[in-house]
Amino acid sequence: MKPLPNTRNACVAVALVSSSIALSEAFIQPASLSIRSPASLTSPLVPTPRRSTQRTGLSSTNADKRNQLDDCFNVICDGFIRPTLFAAALTASIFSSQPAFADGTPNEDVAKPTTSSKLNGPPAYDEAWGLIKKYALDQKYNGQDWDEAYAKYLKDISSTSTDEGQIMKATSNLVGSLGDKYSRVLDKESYARIQKFDLIGVGVTLMPDPSTKEIIVGAPPVQDSAAFQAGLKVGDAVLAVNGVDTLGRTAFDIIDQISEAPDANVVTFTIRSGDEYRDVTMKRELLEVKDPVSYRVSETREDGTKVGYIRVSEFNSRVKPSLEAALRDLEGQQVSAYVLDLRGNPGGAFQSAVEIAGLFMSDKLATDVVDGNGVSLKFRTSANKVAIDPSEPIAIWVDGRSASASEVLSGALRDNCRAVVMGDQTFGKGLVQAVYGLKNGYGLVLTVAKYLTPAGTDINKVGIVPDVSKEEALPSSPGFVPFFGSDTSKVDFNNVKTRMIAPMCSTI
Repeated sequence: MKPLPNTRNACVAVALVSSSIALSEAFIQPASLSIRSPASLTSPLVPTPRRSTQRTGLSSTNADKRNQLDDCFNVICDGFIRPTLFAAALTASIFSSQPAFADGTPNEDVAKPTTSSKLNGPPAYDEAWGLIKKYALDQKYNGQDWDEAYAKYLKDISSTSTDEGQIMKATSNLVGSLGDKYSRVLDKESYARIQKFDLIGVGVTLMPDPSTKEIIVGAPPVQDSAAFQAGLKVGDAVLAVNGVDTLGRTAFDIIDQISEAPDANVVTFTIRSGDEYRDVTMKRELLEVKDPVSYRVSETREDGTKVGYIRVSEFNSRVKPSLEAALRDLEGQQVSAYVLDLRGNPGGAFQSAVEIAGLFMSDKLATDVVDGNGVSLKFRTSANKVAIDPSEPIAIWVDGRSASASEVLSGALRDNCRAVVMGDQTFGKGLVQAVYGLKNGYGLVLTVAKYLTPAGTDINKVGIVPDVSKEEALPSSPGFVPFFGSDTSKVDFNNVKTRMIAPMCSTI
């Protein structure tokens, strides 16, 4: 976490770029981008109920912007593939699934082709096919018969083939046949790099076993990670974490527990592997993950209002403890109003967005996640972990590049009347991806669910329409420009307070 200097007299050198790909925090999560015209936005001087209407039309300019973002998809920006959600644990906990494979043996719970008695392709291909069959959000598989697709893309490969390049090409073609720009195969290097979204820090995914309710290792550990080196395997039961029993707890509870000591260098699991019990202490590898939070007291107004400005650049493994510390510090400086700047934030770990919402409101619905079979799971914020006074007004700044987890957080706070959204219409990515580790060290990114805001709004390809326009409340400079991009002087916090009170805000 980096406190911003509180002076306005610094010399600032800014290099502006025209392409989103060139930005240091570039995006590979394309989605329909629809920016609402300023004239159609509600004036802050005349409060009205905030329920927005969805717009699907794009101007030619906005369509061009969408195409530019689409072109960035599958590009490695600043050396990292950035899947929107590192959510294998999320997916597993939502759908109470078992891991696809354990010790190389297909799990009976994974779907198999009805046209044959067993899977007969290379293990990685079979894994990917089975995961898609069971978990894909699009259960019509882009209009295909998924059994026929299995045979179609496997036809030129022998079940005993060891040509990894050929096998993964066929697997990529299988995944590509879904017609989903977000679902894809990650090579070994790219799969390893997404550990920046690993909230535990040892390269392991945890999930509940549907039969025993125990927490288990839900996917093969990331190659060469601490969990991999410790010999953890899919199906191993995690009986305790740092001495705390996991029985009756969720993967999110464990992540919460670990995040309470964000600087801890190690974590200890008590493992049961078959009939063997052992304690495994693993080194956490989070040190190179960028701190995504910067903040400062931006101004003290004539009426005594002290404004805290906080910028969050992405939702990685450090965001929750870093943001919490920033809020505590600002509260200690008697800040009484907040600007949360999510402009240009492409998202990250879904869990982090839900946890962060709990810093602003206690035990409230954060989002509703729905899978391809229509099964939903409602995620609520933690109880009694609020970091600031619940009466203090919050303005959330967004733009057309605020996506995914940024939209989860914005929708959660707005629909619960805890914040007012300002800026441009957001990116419009309301889909959830899970990242599965394949047995050969590759990864599968798969769209497994969609999420709705607490009010039931599906924002995919639409985005969140702000309550107040950029021209009315935001600085002209973007958020990554120091000082000028964090000028909060145009925000009317009296209006924000009014909008946060019923009947101006329709509580859910």
